[in-house]
Amino acid sequence: MTSGAAPAASAPRTPGTGSADGRTARRPLALRLLTRPETGVFLGALAVFVFFLIAAPAVRQGGSMATVLYQSSTIGIMALPVALLMIGGEFDLSAGVAVVTSALTASMLCYQLTLNVWTGVIAALLVSLSVGAFNGWLLVRTGLPSFLVTLGTFLILQGANLAVTKLVTGNVATDDIGDMDGFGQARAVFASSFGIGGVQVKITVVWWLVFAALATWVLLRTKYGNWVFAVGGDRDSARAAGVPVTFTKISLFMLVGFGAWFAGMHQLFSFRTVQSGEGVGQELVYIAAAVIGGCLLTGGQGSAVGPVFGAFMFGMVNQGIVYAGWNPDWFKAFLGAMLLGAVLVNLYVRRTAARR
Repeated sequence: MTSGAAPAASAPRTPGTGSADGRTARRPLALRLLTRPETGVFLGALAVFVFFLIAAPAVRQGGSMATVLYQSSTIGIMALPVALLMIGGEFDLSAGVAVVTSALTASMLCYQLTLNVWTGVIAALLVSLSVGAFNGWLLVRTGLPSFLVTLGTFLILQGANLAVTKLVTGNVATDDIGDMDGFGQARAVFASSFGIGGVQVKITVVWWLVFAALATWVLLRTKYGNWVFAVGGDRDSARAAGVPVTFTKISLFMLVGFGAWFAGMHQLFSFRTVQSGEGVGQELVYIAAAVIGGCLLTGGQGSAVGPVFGAFMFGMVNQGIVYAGWNPDWFKAFLGAMLLGAVLVNLYVRRTAARR
């Protein structure tokens, strides 16, 4: 005698449909791709690339594309740490002039004291990291918005760059350091070129891609990456969950300082001298490249891949306008249009994904 009825046979599931109530259903691949912050900028970069291939035939040449990549890399190297900082919920208005501060420090120190240029390089790194640490420390200590903190730093550095340079050199530019000890070695690291198929490619393109790969690994595969997203999404909840908010914020500002140091060294060893008034306005370019790449000003969302495509769009438009023979004054108008377009696309994608 049986003690009970046999269990009813369950209906077979269609692979990929998930549970019946839909709460654990796996979303379609296309929808999951749309929710990625870098999808929109990839499509935008592809469209801009195709457009200038048609409008400016000179872009199709290897040398022209190498120039586009070089322009993109000089923006992208700084856009990456700026993007990480924005994912962490902050932004840095001093990033542009900090690049010049780094270059001025290395140039004047090694020239005025007749030191090996590597001494100036190391000193500039310490100064750049200190500026980033100061920004982060003041922000977490006072609770002031990063806009106010870094705006103050921007003004301080802008004035100091010009005043100190005039005081030390008697001019608005530093002296030529091309004949100093160690210059050739430093130039090989920060500003050299190498040939590929008869085309000269700047070393900054390689560094740009290496930094992007490293930043992607940090964000997606390390505990620190989780901390960055957590403090950008909700700082109080992150602190309650045991995330070291103070360390994460300060270290993100120091990463921006590191990027400013590297970009400054490239500028110095490319041109051998530095104009003290440069860098103003570049911070907006870095922030725009990160926003176009899918980073939110409110924090908590973004990637390291998106700003790579964002920087490429900048480089493509900048050089594409020249190769097409158009008035270069239109460059800023193109950038503004790309920025607004990227923001609207990201907003549409997020709302569409949330509805589905």
